[in-house]
Amino acid sequence: MTAGSRGSCDADSMNLYDRYLLPTLVHRTCSAAETMRQRAKVIPLAWGDVLEVGFGSGLNLEFYDPTRVTKVWGLDPSPELTRMASRAVRDAAVDVELVPARGEEIPLESDRFDTAVVTYTLCTIPDPERSLREVARVLKPSGRLLFCEHGAAPDAGVRWWQSRLSPVWRRVSGGCNLDRDVPALLERGGFEIAEMEATYLPGSRLASFQYRGAAVPRRGP
Repeated sequence: MTAGSRGSCDADSMNLYDRYLLPTLVHRTCSAAETMRQRAKVIPLAWGDVLEVGFGSGLNLEFYDPTRVTKVWGLDPSPELTRMASRAVRDAAVDVELVPARGEEIPLESDRFDTAVVTYTLCTIPDPERSLREVARVLKPSGRLLFCEHGAAPDAGVRWWQSRLSPVWRRVSGGCNLDRDVPALLERGGFEIAEMEATYLPGSRLASFQYRGAAVPRRGP
């Protein structure tokens, strides 16, 4: 087998992994009990017209309050995860419209949404700052971004390992980064943090430091 043919086989294997195995892995990892408890603390705060960036397999749907939410637009570029979300969408207590698009290019009008939601999404988006600027654009001036993300730990030793392992971790986890500084991303993406809690959850410290809270679009210069 030549080097070229080996590379082709590797690419084919990676495509099969990305299409068939990775979506199931992402769904199971993101639906772990502790992770679902974090979602349950954030999602009920959403209200009005809601844009969820990184809708995935629809794991947040059970937590939306139908007395507060008018409709949810679920944005995700993965057709495999969107297909997995179809049952959750059919059973949802709120109206849902799926938007097959990337966070960096949201095909929706400006000043449209009352709430935006990102949960365990900023770790994977290739250009999170650009995506957050898009989220800020489509939020109303009175709108809020609700977030729940894992990211860079406060302990230097843990951060060292996160930085060293992230290149390998990205290859097997659909592009997930272990070491993104979530507060800094939010601020560079055009938001001011209104409230935030940050703490380790049970599990490996490499991926268990969580940021949870709300941010508002920064207006003006």
